[in-house]
Amino acid sequence: MSKRASLDTGMGAVGAVALWLFALMASASAPESFNADWRFHKGEAEGAEAIGYNDADWRELSLPHDWAIEGPFDKQYNARAGGLPFHGTGWYRKSFPTPPTGDGQRVAIEFDGAMYDAHVWVNGRFVGNRPMGYIGFEFDITDLLTRDGSDNVIAVRLRPEDLSSRWYPGAGLYRNVWLNVRPAVHVPQWGVSVTTPSVTDDLAAVAVATRVANHRDKAIDLIVRQTVLDPDGKPAATHDLPLRIGAGQTETARQRLAVATPARWDIDEPNLYTVVTELRSKDQPIDRAETRFGIRTVEFGPEYGLRLNGRNVRVNGVCMHHDLGPLGAAVNRRATQRQLEIMKSMGVNAIRTSHNPPSPEQLELCDQMGLLVIDEAFDCWRMPKVPNGYNKFFDEWHERDLRDLIRRDRNHPSVILWSIGNEILEQGSKEGWKLARELTSICHDEDPSRLTTAGFNNYPGCFNNKLAHEVDVVGLNYKPMFYPEAIRREPGFVLYGSETSSCTSSRGVYHLPIEAYQRHPSKQVSSYDLIGPKWAYPPDVEFQQLRENPSVFGEFVWTGFDYLGEPTPYGGRDNSTNGYWNDDWPSHSSYFGCVDLCGFPKDRYYLYQSQWTAAPMAHLAPHWNWDAAAAEPIPVYCYTNCDEAELLLNGRSLGRKVRGKDTTPVKVDCYNWPGGDLDSPYRLRWDVPYQPGELRVDAYRDGKLVASDTVRTAGEPAAVRLEADRSNLTGSDDLSFLVVRIVDAEGNVCPLADNRVNFAVEGPGRIVAVGNGDSTSLEAFQGSTIKAFSGQCLLIAGPAGDEEGTLLITASSDQLRPGTARLKVAAGKDP
Repeated sequence: MSKRASLDTGMGAVGAVALWLFALMASASAPESFNADWRFHKGEAEGAEAIGYNDADWRELSLPHDWAIEGPFDKQYNARAGGLPFHGTGWYRKSFPTPPTGDGQRVAIEFDGAMYDAHVWVNGRFVGNRPMGYIGFEFDITDLLTRDGSDNVIAVRLRPEDLSSRWYPGAGLYRNVWLNVRPAVHVPQWGVSVTTPSVTDDLAAVAVATRVANHRDKAIDLIVRQTVLDPDGKPAATHDLPLRIGAGQTETARQRLAVATPARWDIDEPNLYTVVTELRSKDQPIDRAETRFGIRTVEFGPEYGLRLNGRNVRVNGVCMHHDLGPLGAAVNRRATQRQLEIMKSMGVNAIRTSHNPPSPEQLELCDQMGLLVIDEAFDCWRMPKVPNGYNKFFDEWHERDLRDLIRRDRNHPSVILWSIGNEILEQGSKEGWKLARELTSICHDEDPSRLTTAGFNNYPGCFNNKLAHEVDVVGLNYKPMFYPEAIRREPGFVLYGSETSSCTSSRGVYHLPIEAYQRHPSKQVSSYDLIGPKWAYPPDVEFQQLRENPSVFGEFVWTGFDYLGEPTPYGGRDNSTNGYWNDDWPSHSSYFGCVDLCGFPKDRYYLYQSQWTAAPMAHLAPHWNWDAAAAEPIPVYCYTNCDEAELLLNGRSLGRKVRGKDTTPVKVDCYNWPGGDLDSPYRLRWDVPYQPGELRVDAYRDGKLVASDTVRTAGEPAAVRLEADRSNLTGSDDLSFLVVRIVDAEGNVCPLADNRVNFAVEGPGRIVAVGNGDSTSLEAFQGSTIKAFSGQCLLIAGPAGDEEGTLLITASSDQLRPGTARLKVAAGKDP
């Protein structure tokens, strides 16, 4: 799917002949990737915007590019943002020929995002700037291009500031860049809007609003033709509308189509239609745009919460930051897809884009995969959370940024709500409701088909100061204990948990006694799924409160994946850095994720899976490599969605437990929780005197064995095992994620192994990144070696250029048998 195939929510009617449709497709003009052949310089470069500036010694690279993920880790860069060099000045330059621009064609450069405070010059002339790093933007550069056959030079300067973000933002031209060549009369950027004002099983009405710009010096008469293609690409509806546009004017064509027996977009069946918009003059096509969309209905109400296509849906959501772990913030479609696949396998059906606009790729994938999305605009308004945050730009840019976000994303069927903010400090202000009202009004003006929301952490402040009254759907962060009170106080509010739990853990690490305080000398956090900062609570609390308050329609766990920066609980304060998070160095990434930075599931992943999925499953924690002389029994947890489970040690039964009946005491150490410890029906526990060997749990439904899980005592490390998530790569940006495990002679994973693993690649490929999920590691992500953490690490490999062939990857470690994997590399479109 080309980048220009943006996504929508609409429908159409009537067929068109195949010959005409083929001709229409052949005439399509799509944006051209502008990612190749850039030069980059980190640091100040006076005069680098000039055509004649000598950049011969600058680094050559292709986009997307995040300069900060290259490292090195250093305390001076602020652990709160990952301890990586994201702030400072960076320059990008690129030479390119003038595209053919006959007959009044227009040329524009489109950036999907630039981090941050981007300033752009073409041929030495200033084009414009955009402070926000997460929003897409475009500049028309037609009148600045050379006409004598010489190359053009585009220069981009970025200046991310220290203490400008509460997490790792990345740096540079980290999202895709495009060259758009359009006819003089054309559909401009984000110029098509599709809605579905009425949907039944028999008929769906599709409303298409198309902006058309005329850059000619005289008026023109057009036909605007809309054709709806069904999910199989067959014509389902068509409509022609005459339109006259004056010289230098922009007009909007509004059309209605009807699609018979529509195939709805839904979580389980994400059917996607396409609106093909064609501008025709004298029966000849002059411009064309494709808009992907889905036909679905979304309703919210205080009694039922959320209804999708007329049925109640419980939201099993996660919050996700925009970084891709070892890849940093640099966008990659396959890496984004893998993250969403892992989340779906946990039972996730919704994503909250915390706390800024997501990449276009993420929304396209959510559309295709059937994931609901809360699309979030801002982490702050006027009141700052960090000294150099978005508040510096808010007054001048908030309306433009919010409108552009909605125009870009309004056609995605996955998007169900616009979030105007997260934990904004104006909750405590008597005047904050005015800004909330303004932002909600902007959203309603741009997109009357969707409602607004925000994540409020100041309860009851957000109610007392009326901010919550200015959004349509109210999100509460970490307030499950106040759900009953909020429902009684405002019975007309639609409520959900916009951030929940904030439980922390390190994959494969277990501290005893089980309730050990979170700040451990190792700077790891026990993985028994009980520990968090003072505002946080175990997942069991949210499960219980949602069950008891069914009108609260779901939750968004903080977070799905670990992310760079915010290394809570090892993010203390240090006056030498204005009070921001360096005294526990080293600790460079969060511990909040249900999976770690590499995408390896933690135990908590299975706890949520036991509540959010139906297929029989069972999971045991912890590992079974302990000191045989340990005097205390080992707490063993089972997470299962089955009726009951039996634990066996070396074949000997340790008894059965019934889910929901045999509860487990869970300590809740949260300053908002009044109820003390919780008897959790969501986990089963046995206390087992340690004996080496095999620990197995068998899970039953209706008396039948339907799921099992086993952990074994591993011997000494003997080999490296390598397993690729895909063995066929297509296109230069495709990736394979190879899980590396340290195993004993019998193939058991060694859960305490930290062996150093070295990687070698033969053939048409390269090492893109490495990682291990260890928040305390200061090893580079871009290298050919890394230590295992809790027995595992990760290699990310990809093609090198356009060459085809077989890629041989070897993972070796001293005195261990090496592991190998073979990948086939083929040319073709990037995934």
